Parts: sequence; structure tokens; C-alpha cells
Amino acid sequence: MRWIVGLLGVMACAWAPVSAAAQGAFASFDKASEPVLNDPHDIEIGPDGQLYIADKFGHQVVVMDADTLEVISTIGDGQLFGAHDVSFGPDGKLYVAVTNMNAVAVFDLSGPEPVREQFLQGFSFTEGALAHSNGRLYVMASGTGQLFAVEGDQIVAGAAGMGGAHDVAEGPDGTVWVADNRAQRLVQFTEDLELIKVLNDPKYGFVGPRYMDIDDLGRVVVADQDAHRVLLIDTLSGDLLGVIGDGSPGIGPGKFDDPEGAEALGDTYYFADSDNNRIVRYVVLQN
Repeated sequence: MRWIVGLLGVMACAWAPVSAAAQGAFASFDKASEPVLNDPHDIEIGPDGQLYIADKFGHQVVVMDADTLEVISTIGDGQLFGAHDVSFGPDGKLYVAVTNMNAVAVFDLSGPEPVREQFLQGFSFTEGALAHSNGRLYVMASGTGQLFAVEGDQIVAGAAGMGGAHDVAEGPDGTVWVADNRAQRLVQFTEDLELIKVLNDPKYGFVGPRYMDIDDLGRVVVADQDAHRVLLIDTLSGDLLGVIGDGSPGIGPGKFDDPEGAEALGDTYYFADSDNNRIVRYVVLQN
């Protein structure tokens, strides 16, 4: 991709929607990493099958073994100040939202060592970055509440009115989703950033949804940081399918302290248990 920046096979399960108060967990605790991170935020599975984690106060991206949850390496040398979001594009490159530098850093990982190819500046308090399958880069400039789409060397679309919003994620149909945490909602756009849908039903109990992932069945798993919960929602029907967390901070199975990142891989889920400085893995048990 080229940039000029001035602004902007999952297994199906039968879910029975019930009220938020009675909704059960959608997966069971499996494993936790050691608390070796420093306020981890968004998570992405890389082309190599490992976890890439935006480690906010470590100012880097941490690469973690997806099986053992042990640290393999780091990217950024502690210079990605306030890293929040990570995304892999169809070009195989790593895109990092470097919030405190109002930028997106682009890394080529094809060689023996990561190489920072570009540093795309001009996005106020960059919270989210999505390297979309269509070749565009979508950037959430949280400071101004603007979502921008960049194609080649042109800004081709934008949407506003989402001050403080965080993650940008791609649905299986190519639509673009934003976790608009201050407004306590998830927002769906076309690839040209025309509004499609808003998910803000009181049944979700959103307090501050931050980062999310959307699986092949159109279900979004979203970390509601300020509620210390993770939710699974059917984006087509709007049904709440399950909740992990009881609304109070803690540590241990079924508990989080300010969860931020979420990543779905088949029947396995990875969450950034941010204030516990660790990654946790949950699984859906199949008969």
C-alpha cells in the first residue's frame, strides 16, 4: 500500500437468546499467560499463527505463542508510544495504531527482523487501525472522533461524530465496525463509510466497549472494558449470545480487570486482561 496522510471455519453453535441478567458464559476459561505485559490492548492472530499484542505502556507489540502463551519476541523497541491497536493487511504487513504519536506504524515482517517501512502521521490520538481486505487502511482518529479510509495516496471516505472511539474491525461481508465506547455502542459502516447499523440496545449493558473481533458467522466478541466483561453478539439479529465476567474487576476464571482486546479463532477466544497485565484464553467445549 502507498499512503499520503493528512487527516484521516468456525463451528456453529445453537445459542438461545435470553436477558442480559440471565445470560451465561459463551466459553470456558482454559489458560492464562504470566502477568508479563504492561496494559495489553488489542490482539491479532498473525499469518504465522501467533498472537500480536499492542502492549500500551510497554510501547511495543509483543509476539506471544498462541499455544503456550509465552512471549516469543517484541516489535518496536519500546518506541511505539501508547500502542493500542494491531492489524495485518492482505500484504502481510503489520499496522500499529501508535496513539500518543497520532500515527500508524507499518512493519514488514518478511525478513529475519521486523523493518518499520512507514510512519503515517496526522491522525489525532489514533486508537484504531484496520488494514482491510480491500486494500484500504481505516484509521480511527479518536481525538477528533473521525474515521478515515485511505486508498493508495488518497483519503477516499470519512465519518465523524465518534469522539473517543477505539477499535475498527472488518466483518465477514467486508463491512467496517467501530467500537464507539463513549456513546456505548457498536457502529457498522459500508466500505465507503456510509452508516448501516448501530448496536446499542440496553440488553447489552455496554459501559465502555473498546476492542473486538468478528467471526465468520457474523458474531462480534467485544471487550466492554469499564464493565469488566466480554460479550458475544450476533450482529445480524442483534441477539446477545453470552457474557463472560460479572461486572466487577478481579482475576481468575470468569473474571477480568478492564479487558481491552479480543480475538476469535474458531472455538478459541483470546482476551487482553489489561489491568491484570496478561492474556487469557477461553474455549467452547464441543461434544
